[in-house]
Amino acid sequence: MTPFGAYDIRGRLGVDLDADFAARLGRAFVRHLGARCLVVGRDNRPSSPALAQAVIGAATAEGAEVLDLGLCGTEEMYHATAHSGAGGGIMVTASHNPADYNGMKLVGPGAAPLANLEPIHALMDVAPSNRDAPVRDVAAKARAAWVRTVLGFVDRNALRPLTILVNAGHGAAGPSFDAVAQGLEGTGLRFLRLHHDPDERFPQGIPNPLLPQNRAVTADAVRAAGADLGVAWDGDFDRCFLFDGTGAFVDGEYVVGLLAEAFLQKEPGATIVHDPRVIWNTQDVVTRAGGRAVASRTGHAFLKRTMRDTGAVYGGEMSAHHYFRDFHHCDSGMIPWLLVAEVMGRTGRSLADLVAARRAAFPSSGEVNFRVADVPAALSRVRAAFDGVEDDLDGLSLDMGNWRFNLRASNTEPLVRLNVESRGDAGLVARQVAAIAAHICPKG
Repeated sequence: MTPFGAYDIRGRLGVDLDADFAARLGRAFVRHLGARCLVVGRDNRPSSPALAQAVIGAATAEGAEVLDLGLCGTEEMYHATAHSGAGGGIMVTASHNPADYNGMKLVGPGAAPLANLEPIHALMDVAPSNRDAPVRDVAAKARAAWVRTVLGFVDRNALRPLTILVNAGHGAAGPSFDAVAQGLEGTGLRFLRLHHDPDERFPQGIPNPLLPQNRAVTADAVRAAGADLGVAWDGDFDRCFLFDGTGAFVDGEYVVGLLAEAFLQKEPGATIVHDPRVIWNTQDVVTRAGGRAVASRTGHAFLKRTMRDTGAVYGGEMSAHHYFRDFHHCDSGMIPWLLVAEVMGRTGRSLADLVAARRAAFPSSGEVNFRVADVPAALSRVRAAFDGVEDDLDGLSLDMGNWRFNLRASNTEPLVRLNVESRGDAGLVARQVAAIAAHICPKG
């Protein structure tokens, strides 16, 4: 196994990566980019400060000035890299991975994803240059600039009094959220904080609200508080997850549709990019609003490239990654909930009411994972068993007219991931999940 993924680095501490790996990576990254200035941030995992310092030491030894953000979210690294004109950025984070993991997210100038990490991998063993460039602590200045950009996405005059419960999961989101909340004083928004302070021990477990078993704590708190909206983040808060006032989790594709419609009201005829796993709700919303929907492969590097190529104003994935043209085409976990609060204020409608008709019109299964010994064989069995209009943009997608599915192999595990949707028939979704599962994991 290698910690190098398609566009970032993730691995087990002491097995796949350590401080020496981080130093060699930092050195190779600076040499590959020819960067004279590098932004470095980190999450609050116990290993992250040491790994970040290893990167910083190696980068300055290569002659690159380092702008040190300290504890922050991945989106703050993206913003600082683009805003400062730095040659690249590194965020030390393992996001929602287990406690014995860490990793790095890498971007080039303008916070653009790197197309290929292989050239960096090839430079990992070069000797240090032993130059001496400075390190600048820019955490406060960079956060203030980031807050101004984030708040620039919402119309303060459209906000109305709402009670919003936020759950940082003891990850990196707490201090950054507080800076955003301070900028919202006087709008009538009232915030209730849950598991707010960063805690490297993660006493509630690694924050990953996408997992159904991790949602109850936020849902219960929303109901107990009588909140209008619940927001939960993963560890580096590049994803946010929403709960309506009843405590119900709002699946990602309905959030994508809601945000797409909001942008199209502000920018008629705009292009919206979406991932190919669950598509019908988003495509229907965009078409009705007079926009253009474009599908992209799953993953931030692919979504961002498609957005740049098409000039899209917004891109969304059902996994709760949301990308914004005016945020350097990057994903943010703070902008989405702000926009939803604006929509609720502008319309006077609850989040449950805003998505109820969309759920009924296009019910979906949510992502169902299967562990299999032979992924290609499982995909082949399903392809042979169903007859529909095939799309191979990302995995296997088949459209049967009144229902469709997408089946993809995981990039990192021996898993296949299934999503099924239908036109107004939740029972059909459940039946087809069972039918496809029988071919993915046949008995006997």
